[in-house]
Amino acid sequence: MKNSQFRIYLAGDSTVENVLPEQGNKMGWGQVISEFFTDDVLFMNEAKGGRSSKSFIEEGRLNKILEVIKKGDYLFIQFGHNDQKVDEPHRGTDPYTTYQKYLTQYIVEAREKHAIPVLLTSVNRRTFTEDGKLFNGLGEYPEAMRQLALSFQVPLIDLWEKSKQLYEQLGVEGSKRLFAWYELEDPEIPTDNTHFGRYGAREVAKLVVSGIKELQMPFAKYSIDKS
Repeated sequence: MKNSQFRIYLAGDSTVENVLPEQGNKMGWGQVISEFFTDDVLFMNEAKGGRSSKSFIEEGRLNKILEVIKKGDYLFIQFGHNDQKVDEPHRGTDPYTTYQKYLTQYIVEAREKHAIPVLLTSVNRRTFTEDGKLFNGLGEYPEAMRQLALSFQVPLIDLWEKSKQLYEQLGVEGSKRLFAWYELEDPEIPTDNTHFGRYGAREVAKLVVSGIKELQMPFAKYSIDKS
């Protein structure tokens, strides 16, 4: 196998992670994004379900990445879902204080390794209002990340906004197809409007690819059109 010219590390939660087969048909977008690039680009998916910007660090998962990341590598950072769990001290953060503080640690420590941090706002949950518009189920976390990206001049992929547009385009019923519970077609499976099935993971991965192209990242030229 040829050596990849670009290496991208992924830090995130269950919407990004490589989901184990015993967890059903759930998939994170990080599990499938390599399908959209040639082997000149290598994705190392270190995302883990249930983690927040805080717990990912405190469990030593960021350090694991920092031990191997090299000059010119990328670190994609997507957290927010579990940061909302403020009643759980080991995970919860406040958008404009501790959330930004922990995200800053990813940025600073990646740059100390001469790697390139990239922030991604959290992908939306499927939460529609009665008039068919998407309700913001992620509070101030996306905006807090946008502000931090601007402050530190960090590239940002606004996955919150992109997924909002996707869900609303598909509509209340059509957007169900993105999610793992819907693919199972089992009335006994609880509704889960957070975790994707294979189709949804691929559609969200396409959104990430579009963000990479918009930012004109050097490895964007190795993307494969699978529209």
